[in-house]
Amino acid sequence: QVQDNVERFFTRFVEEGKATVRLREPPVDLCLSKANANSLKAFLSAVRLANQGTDIGALPLSALVPAKTSDVEKPKTKMIITSRRDYPLTKNFPYSLEHLQTSYCKLARIDTRVLCLKKLRKLDLSHNHIKQLPATIGDLTCLQELNLHDNHLESFSGALCNSTLQKSLQFLDLSQNKIKALPIQFCQLRELVNLKLDDNELIRLPFKIGQLDHLRFLSAARNKLPFLPSDFRKLCLENLDLFGNPFEQPNPLVPSIQLKIPLTLLECAARATINHRIPYGCHLLPAHLCEDLEVAKTCQCGSACLSSFIQITVTMNLHHVAHTVVLVDNMGGTEAPIICYFCSLDCYSQFLDRYLQSNG
Repeated sequence: QVQDNVERFFTRFVEEGKATVRLREPPVDLCLSKANANSLKAFLSAVRLANQGTDIGALPLSALVPAKTSDVEKPKTKMIITSRRDYPLTKNFPYSLEHLQTSYCKLARIDTRVLCLKKLRKLDLSHNHIKQLPATIGDLTCLQELNLHDNHLESFSGALCNSTLQKSLQFLDLSQNKIKALPIQFCQLRELVNLKLDDNELIRLPFKIGQLDHLRFLSAARNKLPFLPSDFRKLCLENLDLFGNPFEQPNPLVPSIQLKIPLTLLECAARATINHRIPYGCHLLPAHLCEDLEVAKTCQCGSACLSSFIQITVTMNLHHVAHTVVLVDNMGGTEAPIICYFCSLDCYSQFLDRYLQSNG
């Protein structure tokens, strides 16, 4: 349908055999190139008349010769740029792109033109100088792979974790940056299969990392991790690499006691809310209370605790959560310290009895 359906003609380069016709429905740009200039002008004239409602019999159309397959350009789905010199400054990226790599281009930020590529499945921005990620990356609804290896990132925003990336992102490479911690919301990226965090400055892994139930490949080598979060036990990995972290020597006999007796009313209410699975949200509770409930600890007995608990670190063999484990240190170890929480003195005492008996 042409009549009243052409929004705009772009004819600046018609003498070079190039033109673009922008349609209203469907909202697409028809790009014409490598055409004979005179034939192209005649064609555009016919389209203008058709758009104005001229009868088809009165249009100056010549007999069409079927185009050869070799003459028809297929939509470009992949583009790889590996130097600043080749980076397009005046031309847009093809909207049909599904795979874009722009590495070694000294980019300080992500090009807004890239954020318009709604069909992107794989975006590789490795080896640049990017310091911050725009929240609009979350608008790339088809994005499955995001590679940000070797940049200058110091954080990964919670807004991205709350975006449509929750449903699409499967591969994320944040290695060789300057990230010290990941946001609480990070574990909402439930479709992640492969996560690379090597060579950062991480002092902890996400508190609820066990929620990443599709995760199969995790590497966080050469960071500053003193121990692993309690939720780490829930992972089921194929490959795990935690080499080169300054893991602390666990000592279950020296607990960190933050238990308040008697429990505060806030602690009792929080425990009851979680243990009895009572629905809550910002429409019922202040936002800061909702945030506290989201990071509640879980005792060895299965009960919840908020800010009143006993904390220790114990040794865990990483083969319990991964089929293949890269050695944790140069001594051939595959064990690492993991946090344990206890909601009461009774629960800690029961654990201590078992621990002393097994290490009799």
